[in-house]
Amino acid sequence: QVQLVESGGGLVQAGGSLRLSCAASGRTFSSYSMGWFRQAPGKERECAATITWNGGTTYYARSVKGRFTISRDNDKNTVYLQMNSLKPEDTAVYYCAGREGWPTLVPGDYKYWGQGTQVTVSS
Repeated sequence: QVQLVESGGGLVQAGGSLRLSCAASGRTFSSYSMGWFRQAPGKERECAATITWNGGTTYYARSVKGRFTISRDNDKNTVYLQMNSLKPEDTAVYYCAGREGWPTLVPGDYKYWGQGTQVTVSS
């Protein structure tokens, strides 16, 4: 079992930065691929970024590529999402999620989810 707890969300002006963290419990964190998903009001949950269990491969949605960076520290059981040059359209609840095997873009493929952290970007 893995429990995930996100932190780092908040209110920021357009062009600003935030760093989200997702702390995981359990000894098997290093064997899970992780993803950051986001859900804006009235919209479906979408994948923003993913990272493999060893951090060797990452993926970014076109909308965040070049502005967001996903990383992980398996010694600290934590995955991060550095968000720079934030835009109002980045406003959403951000969730981290974990799964065994290769990361995917489909929320239903992930077994473990955090409770989410709100990110609000003002114009």
